[in-house]
Amino acid sequence: MAVIVLSPSLQSFPPAAAIRSSHLDSYLRPTPPDRSLLSSFRKSPVFRNADECLSSGADSGVCNPSLVHVAITLDVEYLRGSIAAVNSILQHSMCPESVFFHFIVSETNLESLVRSTFPELKFNVYYFAPETVRGLISSSVRQALEQPLNYARNYLADLLEPCVNRVIYLDSDLVVVDDIAKLWKTGLGSRIIGAPEYCHANFTKYFTGGFWSDERFSDTFRGRSPCYFNTGVMVIDLKKWRRAGYTKRIEKWMEIQRTERIYELGSLPPFLLVFAGHVAPIPHRWNQHGLGGDNVRGSCRDLHPGPVSLLHWSGSGKPWLRLDSKRPCPLDALWTPYDLYRHSH
Repeated sequence: MAVIVLSPSLQSFPPAAAIRSSHLDSYLRPTPPDRSLLSSFRKSPVFRNADECLSSGADSGVCNPSLVHVAITLDVEYLRGSIAAVNSILQHSMCPESVFFHFIVSETNLESLVRSTFPELKFNVYYFAPETVRGLISSSVRQALEQPLNYARNYLADLLEPCVNRVIYLDSDLVVVDDIAKLWKTGLGSRIIGAPEYCHANFTKYFTGGFWSDERFSDTFRGRSPCYFNTGVMVIDLKKWRRAGYTKRIEKWMEIQRTERIYELGSLPPFLLVFAGHVAPIPHRWNQHGLGGDNVRGSCRDLHPGPVSLLHWSGSGKPWLRLDSKRPCPLDALWTPYDLYRHSH
């Protein structure tokens, strides 16, 4: 695959800030990847399509219309979670060879690790320059929420190939325990995004008192019935997103936040401002979130009532850290079967 460089300077990229490549390591890195990192993960078993799966024919590229597209960020801190998420998707998919992964990175030494762990995986790697959003990020209740890569989901329509018209975006701290194709087939109707909504949650708490008292801001929800949704699991219509320029709408609210301080929680509130009340509802089984506890203590949580297709350790407590510290929560045992980290178990 040819490398597409969108700008000669990483610090002056347009909003996409992307290098699309399945050979990003060799192009951007003058030194070989860290061998200790490469050996940190066991090789995944090979997963094959069932007989019922549609044949992709001779077209194995990213534009094949039969593919399911999944976007996940990769960074060293959350790498163990991302690898487990991919492993879980492959294990539970009837057609694992028909899933195409889009890995968003801000470090360029991770492609070789993915390829050594999943030798037959269909994937591309996209570079997201931190400078794209660094000037738009304001302080949050938890430092991890301020990392530029958290905001890469805002730019998927620019980062991914134009032929990719729909994508499932997933956080790195989750595992899928059902066939991802079921989520892929979610009907969005006229909506841009689909996600599980939680209308019982206190929506007002996601914004400051100053936001609600200023009609310039609070009027954005006039005529809408906004509900909280978690941006760690979304089905996105990229074609409609591109056409209507939703990245710019999100950036506008981030710019306002820099001067007006209208929210406290990282990358979530801009999505709520743009989309809440206009979300295609997805069954709650596809985001059993909050298993990482709150944003400060990371306390243990129980599952929400009902069936489960996806377990999500949103919050400050991550299962791999709690397991390594010998202080796991009971539900962390549900993450363990997908962990490919070589020094675990």
